[in-house]
Amino acid sequence: MIGIVKARVGLFAAAFVAAGALVGGCEKQQPPPASPAPKAGNAGTPPAPRKRYVVGMIAKSQTNEVFKAARQGAEDAARELSGKYGVEIRLDWRTPVSEDAQKQAENIRQLVSGGANGILISATNAATLLQDINAAVDRGVPVMTFDSDVPQSKRFAYFGSDDGEAGRGVMRELASAMGGKGVVAILAGTQGAPNLTRRVEGVREELKNHADISLLNVFYHEEAAKDAVAKMEEVQQANPQITGWALVGGWPLFTQNALDKIAPHAKVVSVDALRPQLPYLKNGQVQVLLAQQVYEWGSEGMRIMAERLIEQKAPADPIIKAPLTRVSAENADEYGRNWARWLGEEGGAK
Repeated sequence: MIGIVKARVGLFAAAFVAAGALVGGCEKQQPPPASPAPKAGNAGTPPAPRKRYVVGMIAKSQTNEVFKAARQGAEDAARELSGKYGVEIRLDWRTPVSEDAQKQAENIRQLVSGGANGILISATNAATLLQDINAAVDRGVPVMTFDSDVPQSKRFAYFGSDDGEAGRGVMRELASAMGGKGVVAILAGTQGAPNLTRRVEGVREELKNHADISLLNVFYHEEAAKDAVAKMEEVQQANPQITGWALVGGWPLFTQNALDKIAPHAKVVSVDALRPQLPYLKNGQVQVLLAQQVYEWGSEGMRIMAERLIEQKAPADPIIKAPLTRVSAENADEYGRNWARWLGEEGGAK
């Protein structure tokens, strides 16, 4: 009897040891906890790369050609970077038809829940998007802004124009065209838009350097061509002393004959140099356009995001300023040839 009991105890002991070994083996197969993201400028030890990355892109509106160019830049870069890294990088375009910050916020949430690996966004309204950007980053989805920043958020980088310098550049060019004297009006789009506000501030700052030029006022309007034209004509008619218009956005120049009632009385300088705007340089109704790097919003944005996702690298300086390109009647044709490529059309500049 004692022998039987000992045998059973032995069997139970063996079974207990075997079970312990099995549990121990299962514990060893659990993956280690994820390492914290490296600090900016430090590559760290990158994890094994995925085979496929999805980058969501949320611009302000689908109808604006600057964002069409940005999309093309991102798609071109995604193809090139896929070859460079030996992985598939796909762009998921989630841009509202028209400017809608609430829709942008909804699209952030959809991209995160859908498994996007990163998000590029141009903010229509920084305050509206702040919470959703931070929530995306907290869930492990890095966010980068372009064109219009959300500086108080957890985004890891911003690529775009120095809006203060854009405003100063517009006023410098306008002062030169006006011969250093006269009265200026500022056309400023939507009141409260962060990037436009900084451009207006830049115009005001540069005006301090021109004692013989005075500012009449800043004029806001709906960001559609017809509304911008109507505002300029209304103000010019009521204030015939205006001899210069500083446009911090090129809204009226998206339609033909926009300046027929302005050009006989005032010089015009504007930010942006889209195809519909270039004829105004050639007919002399606009003196200078300051072009933003709209294609690079997408191409550089995608490159920086790929480095963040695949190499675990972030820019040492999170604010990456893209210089403006001066476009005048002399180089309008040359600059204009870029648009066919930027919009994915045949026969563009190579």
